[in-house]
Amino acid sequence: MADHARAPIEPTSLDHVALWVADRDYLAAFLINHLGMHEIERTESFTLVGADARLGKLTLFAADGPRDPGVLERVVLSVSDLGAAVSQLPADLQRERRDGLVTFDGPEGLGLGLTEADQPQVEYDINHVVVRVPDPARAHDELEALGFEARGGALAVAEKELRLEVGERGGEERPLLNHIALLVDSAGAVRDEAERRGLEIDKFVDAENTLAVFVWGPDGIKLEYVEHKPTFSLV
Repeated sequence: MADHARAPIEPTSLDHVALWVADRDYLAAFLINHLGMHEIERTESFTLVGADARLGKLTLFAADGPRDPGVLERVVLSVSDLGAAVSQLPADLQRERRDGLVTFDGPEGLGLGLTEADQPQVEYDINHVVVRVPDPARAHDELEALGFEARGGALAVAEKELRLEVGERGGEERPLLNHIALLVDSAGAVRDEAERRGLEIDKFVDAENTLAVFVWGPDGIKLEYVEHKPTFSLV
């Protein structure tokens, strides 16, 4: 623990949730038409959608289907008027409402939700992500060491939360969750720290607008620590 304290991993925001999906165009259309997002970028391999390029986004990677939700239970978005946001959903979409949260399943079996937030940075920003793991207490400790902040029983990065629930998911052949991405000042520094700790590094990517190191966390949850280069200019 003393070693970790000397070189903490300190992300500044939860940047995006990346998914493997069989039909990215269909899911992207659902998110754009009903959940206030727009297409930020599209390449041969992925589509990036969100309400704001510099806030919480979803990256949709093309993959063989069908996909299994696996550890990913739900991605919940912030809105200032829950009733108005719900009215934008398809009329025949099944949904549940409790304690100021409306949940429903989108295309590809993606669990989604809407929660009312006081003055969100932008409508339909990511509020929190829910994952299911066999031992939430153990996963909580491991993820805290990987840069999440313990906050009121949940884990957080800035204003966004990662919530852990009990579940036996994991190890699926075709999981829906690709990775959860956290914005950092230096991806290289995180890579060096991960190597020093003996963490399992998946890869380091030097892309046009970003540098990123991918690290395996507990229960098959892959984390991307991404650094925006000065050329980063998505809108």
